[in-house]
Amino acid sequence: MFKFLDVSRRLAASSLWSNHAARLLSTEVSSTASTPSQNASVPVPDKLYSRVELQLKGIDPEVMKSYAYFAKTAAEHLDIEVGKHWALRKAVKDRLTLLKSVHIYKKHRVQYEIRNYYRFMHFHKLTGSTLDTFLEYVERNLPEGVALKVTRVELQALPEHLRPGAV
Repeated sequence: MFKFLDVSRRLAASSLWSNHAARLLSTEVSSTASTPSQNASVPVPDKLYSRVELQLKGIDPEVMKSYAYFAKTAAEHLDIEVGKHWALRKAVKDRLTLLKSVHIYKKHRVQYEIRNYYRFMHFHKLTGSTLDTFLEYVERNLPEGVALKVTRVELQALPEHLRPGAV
């Protein structure tokens, strides 16, 4: 850091830099010099999760099947305990019925249908850092047309008033 101050003073003395730039550099260096002492705080313990559920929703069951295999393989490489994974047997159908003509001919209608397929995956006994790494990797490789919903169950310590030795 001291070398940086010497370099900034030499540049400030030269004709290339103005006084304003030299003042800006010196204030930036002085503000960054005080931050390392503030960063030496107590480390935060990592969160623990007993179960994480991934819910996949999409319109193509084969794409979701291959993506579930990809997520399972990635979890095994990260030494994550893989629980059960399953898919709903039938698609959830959303039907929308509209008139062909807005103004007349009520008997003539058009029906549109969207079939959504669901797949669920469970992972057990994860730490927060492992889960963040796994989810970032899985979300980056999410194919088009597939939605991902993550449900986490966090483990927490018992409160003081519920511990057996407190009574």
